[in-house]
Amino acid sequence: MQQWTIGILSVVAVLLLAWGVSIAGADQGKQYADVAVFVWCGIFAFGVQWLLFIHAWLAHTEKFFDLAGSLTYITVFVAAVTLSSAYDPRSLIIASVIIVWALRLGPFLYFRIKNAGGDRRFHSIRNSFPTFFMTWTLQGAWVYLTSCAALAAVTSSNTAALDGMFFVGLGIWAFGFVVEVVADRQKTAFRSDPENARRFISSGLWAWSRHPNYFGEIVLWAGVAVMAYPALAGWQILTLFAPLWVLLQMTAISGTRMLEARANKAWGDDPDYQAYKKSTPLLMLWPPRKPAA
Repeated sequence: MQQWTIGILSVVAVLLLAWGVSIAGADQGKQYADVAVFVWCGIFAFGVQWLLFIHAWLAHTEKFFDLAGSLTYITVFVAAVTLSSAYDPRSLIIASVIIVWALRLGPFLYFRIKNAGGDRRFHSIRNSFPTFFMTWTLQGAWVYLTSCAALAAVTSSNTAALDGMFFVGLGIWAFGFVVEVVADRQKTAFRSDPENARRFISSGLWAWSRHPNYFGEIVLWAGVAVMAYPALAGWQILTLFAPLWVLLQMTAISGTRMLEARANKAWGDDPDYQAYKKSTPLLMLWPPRKPAA
């Protein structure tokens, strides 16, 4: 009964948050069938997740969860561009960089989970309907909220020409994207060596940050917000909270908070890990500090 209560309250909370964002993002935005395209994007974000949840629940599998997230991003931005006829360079580039990111990350996570034999995040919840449904709903909210600034720019009635700020944002996105890709590849290579099965990675970018892949993702979404800013009008400006939402998710709600707890459980008594933790920043890429003598 408690799981049902938590699940229902969580779903209601994220839907209310998404509703509030849809009001701001739809302001002065283009419409399709007398409904703001920005609102249609929210409908698609949750709709795709709920449709795929039906299969996931019937099969009691989470294997396609991350692929479903990528598919949702792609669906939402194809719909945003098409329904609003947003064929200006800014809108097309913003949509393209997010689709490129989704096409890279979704398959990467899918094959990582497949090779691992499953996703342990779901072991205790995939047989609970309310909790499992809540997870898929949260992913729909994640897609909508992380990309709300980009969606507002693409669906805005205000078309802005490419300017210096746009290219600054594109550069920030590219830097974050490269950091995320390199960090993921370094960790994959590290984990592929059987000798590292019980070890923690502390080489490459992981010597500069304990979670460089998350740092890269936060940075690339900040770059998207910078690219989007000149096209925003009216209340759409409020969607610029998107990078802060990503930062909150990656640090306080899940992301580093959960991984740090797992790492402390695995290597908390390891002097080498304690030294690594003291000398390496949690998130920000920074040269590691030399441990005190």
